Amino acid sequence: MTSQAAGGPEPGSSPAGGAAAGQSRHGHVGPGGDGLNGLGTEPHPAIVPVLFLVGRWEGAGVVGYPTIESLNFGQEISFGHNGKPFLSYVSRTWLLAPDGTIGRPLAAETGYWRPQPGGAIEVLLVHPTGITEIYLGEISGTKIEMATDAVVRTTSAKEVTAGKRLYGLVEGDLAYAYDMAAVGQPLQPHVSARLKRVAF
Repeated sequence: MTSQAAGGPEPGSSPAGGAAAGQSRHGHVGPGGDGLNGLGTEPHPAIVPVLFLVGRWEGAGVVGYPTIESLNFGQEISFGHNGKPFLSYVSRTWLLAPDGTIGRPLAAETGYWRPQPGGAIEVLLVHPTGITEIYLGEISGTKIEMATDAVVRTTSAKEVTAGKRLYGLVEGDLAYAYDMAAVGQPLQPHVSARLKRVAF
């Protein structure tokens, strides 16, 4: 997630509005957030390697960077399908106070995950802060590693130049880590979180 969403907040702020572990800030959103929940729809054979992602996940994580204060955040991620060869993806994050109280919305991102032959995957992500990313990666069982092939920014967007992400199942939870290069800083850890599946 660039530096602004389920994958990470934007440099100088933090992740985006969603739902925390066991708490849904915005109420239920079907996997994919756009009607692509796959209910009653046979999955396309191409997405079989990433079916472990399908559903709505909620949890919490931490964001930090040399240019921002470290913060705890809550997050909701939804993956869905509609019978075509891709997963839809929506992520929202929000600030979590030390006592667990839900605060202001942080980063958000949406996009599509496109498995390819031979265990490869292409991921397209768009952020409301004016950044679009294309990731290329590899699927290995229930682990996905990917790095940016391209980052495109509007003239008003902050400088984000590269990203690297790792997703995987850990004891049934979805865990991920996101490294980012931005605002003159080299590629380094930025966001990590662990989420539980709350709906399919």
